[in-house]
Amino acid sequence: MSPHTEESVARLTDAARRVVNAVVLAGPDAADATALAATLNAVAEELERRAPSREERMRRMWAPLDSRPHNLVDGPENPLAPPLRIDREQDDSVRARAVFGLPYQGPPGFLHGGVSALVMDHVLGLATIWAGDTGMTARLTLDFRRPVPLFEQVDVTARQVGVDGRKIRATGTISAGGTDCVVAEGLFVTPRPA
Repeated sequence: MSPHTEESVARLTDAARRVVNAVVLAGPDAADATALAATLNAVAEELERRAPSREERMRRMWAPLDSRPHNLVDGPENPLAPPLRIDREQDDSVRARAVFGLPYQGPPGFLHGGVSALVMDHVLGLATIWAGDTGMTARLTLDFRRPVPLFEQVDVTARQVGVDGRKIRATGTISAGGTDCVVAEGLFVTPRPA
């Protein structure tokens, strides 16, 4: 994909995220929701008209084998991805930050626990990959110490802490204001050779 195309897709994805946020924010107060729905349906029909077949899209998504562009957690091509910005540290650990809005709400004013689990599964797995190992999630344990607030920056960390044969262990946190809100441990298992 050319840089121009990547930039265009990123703008389209950001616009879709903005629409989702605006729909959740407006809720039942959306003025003339029926007309707005017709407009959005027209946009969806145009996108569907230009889309390749599902099989072709899947082939292109995975060739080369790289799920990052369309990843559910941080993919720049995925409008469902939360606003998570991930950095690779010099020691191959993960440091990320985000400000979650209403589309990710669970309890009033706080992040949904399932979104916390989604984010932690992803960053723990990423830490194992960056440390040079690859595995699939076998177990994910979360300790919810306090609710993760919406509308303020949260910090996410993850690092690989050990390898025992095919078993890879990683730990991480989601924190706000310097206090850990979620502490996670993950066990990843390298698939057996075919």
